[in-house]
Amino acid sequence: MQADLYNKKGSKEGVIDISERVFNCEWNADLVHQALRTQTINRRRPWAHAKDRSEVRGGGKKPWRQKGTGRARHGSIRSPIWKGGGVTHGPSKDRVFTLKINKKMRQKAMFSILSRRFKDGEVKIVENMEIAEPKTKLLADELKNLAPTQNVLIVTRSEDNNLFKAASNLPKVSVIDARSLNVYDLLRHAIVLIERGVLATIDEHYHANK
Repeated sequence: MQADLYNKKGSKEGVIDISERVFNCEWNADLVHQALRTQTINRRRPWAHAKDRSEVRGGGKKPWRQKGTGRARHGSIRSPIWKGGGVTHGPSKDRVFTLKINKKMRQKAMFSILSRRFKDGEVKIVENMEIAEPKTKLLADELKNLAPTQNVLIVTRSEDNNLFKAASNLPKVSVIDARSLNVYDLLRHAIVLIERGVLATIDEHYHANK
């Protein structure tokens, strides 16, 4: 299949061939939801933590002898029924919230998003996005023509350090290596700009269902 090729000024330079496997998939909302949920939940890091009786300091000695005092028997002052003792069934930072999704499913979800957004005109193939210096203003000026909303994801190669540095001061602009594509970033930006030079990288790197 073919796609329009844009230059930095936002003008069409011609037509190029793109992978039908990547940009012509059926939309699968359930799969995209599953992949997005897995990615966002796997970012979760539980912080809430209450110490149980084994973690509370002290309590190594039996408070008083077992019999003969007239008081109830106790083995440790760190028992949950004592003030300052451990907490029973409290929140634990050791809880595991992670979910799993296999490589084919995650890849299919990304292709589904790319295909849907390409058909909607929200994915553009650009000749290149290189800038001479790592200056935010240079990148912002280029994006005025390609993505007026300035809410954009730029897919490039990791060696382009100037582009990564320049985008770091633009709150709605993200730059990502073609080998690090993910469902979350592909969905949260209004426009996705893909450099022509990384199209082959995308097709070769994501090969789970070839």
